[in-house]
Amino acid sequence: MATSHSGRRRRGIYLLPNLFTTGCLFGGFYGITAAMNGHFALAATAIFAAMIMDGLDGRVARLTHTQTAFGAEYDSLSDMVSFGVAPALVMYLWSLSSLAKLGWFAAFVYAAATALRLARFNTQIGVEDKRYFQGLPSPSAAAIVTGFIWVGETYGLQGEAMRYVATLITLAAGLLMVSNFRYYSFKEFDIRRRVPFVVIIAIVLALAVVATQPQLVLFLAFAAYAVSGPVWTFIELRRRRRAVRQRLKRRRERS
Repeated sequence: MATSHSGRRRRGIYLLPNLFTTGCLFGGFYGITAAMNGHFALAATAIFAAMIMDGLDGRVARLTHTQTAFGAEYDSLSDMVSFGVAPALVMYLWSLSSLAKLGWFAAFVYAAATALRLARFNTQIGVEDKRYFQGLPSPSAAAIVTGFIWVGETYGLQGEAMRYVATLITLAAGLLMVSNFRYYSFKEFDIRRRVPFVVIIAIVLALAVVATQPQLVLFLAFAAYAVSGPVWTFIELRRRRRAVRQRLKRRRERS
């Protein structure tokens, strides 16, 4: 018996959000090719552009109600290239290659940590608290690694001279991704709701500050975000321990 047209499963993908995801993938791929040709500052800016595309694809999908399983898988694979493989290879070509085995080890740890971070994130969708990320998000880790390269290229720092600092930054970014530290996700911020006028002024001022020295400001901003995870986690642990001690103290007083 033939299936009616209305009963057939609709095939195809939503174009708009997947275009942004493709742009993210292109940014990571272009960053790799630029680094292979020795254009490291250009490679860093391409990966930062990929971050913007990655931030837009999810929001566009939610705003247009075009979220699909295909889009989620495509986004994850794109993130692996743009925020895992690309930063690791760009950093290796810029600095880590001068350390031989230690250099490729650090680059591989970062790439593997990205894959583990994305796999853990995909398995926790719908389970974890949406207000927080468990572990440093891969785009933020990529911003730290490539931001350091961008700063180095801007201020004339040679990659070989900075090889040990580059190794430390690469390993730290990778390990923070697979850590249990909690990072604020900013997902509660709704761009459709009304905000006080002062918020617009703050955004304009922030953009002006970034425009003055984008490479340095962005690197320091994402580095501060990376540090916020351990700080916030330790504050929460202390608060919980204090609460437990207070409960135990009240029980002893009652007894």
